[in-house]
Amino acid sequence: MRLRPLPFSAGPIFAFVFWGAFATWILPEVIAWRIKRSADSSKTRDQGSLNLIVFLWWIGIALDFALSLLLPQASILWNRTSVFFVGVCLMLLGVALRWYSVTILGKYFTFDVAIQGGQALIEKGAYRFIRHPSYSGALVSLAGFGLALGNWAGLAAGLCCLGSAYAYRIPVEEAALASALGDGYKRYMKRTWRLVPFLF
Repeated sequence: MRLRPLPFSAGPIFAFVFWGAFATWILPEVIAWRIKRSADSSKTRDQGSLNLIVFLWWIGIALDFALSLLLPQASILWNRTSVFFVGVCLMLLGVALRWYSVTILGKYFTFDVAIQGGQALIEKGAYRFIRHPSYSGALVSLAGFGLALGNWAGLAAGLCCLGSAYAYRIPVEEAALASALGDGYKRYMKRTWRLVPFLF
């Protein structure tokens, strides 16, 4: 079986751009995952969602690479160079949205679902419109990664993996916050969207 060459193998500039964007996306996640978890296990209400996210995130990335190599019939046939650079830009845009959202949450952000002492409802920035902008950013980055690799099957597989993980995590997280913050959070849920304004 002949493997399809990946877009970043087109030359050193493509490789530098792709792997630079990939490192900008992955390295902060790996570092923060190790240090931004609740120190008090008694406050954790995670129900295994963090482990599921980590597992399916890596599976999605691996599937995207594998399908881009092994399933050339699912290649994105539009202008490959344009699709590649649009994908890289989306990867970086997703990174920016995710870490901007984390910054707004400040001390209340943890990778696992945990209620912090003095937990407050945050409604600044993107949180005025959507409840989980850091998850939106992660999905945008993964979509950009799929486009940069140039394969519809890989793109779909990656998004399905991480989307499934978030489909489990979000209700767990929202139930914990509603329990801790009461009616204020329930009203906030009614006037905002989960991931995409005006859609869902």
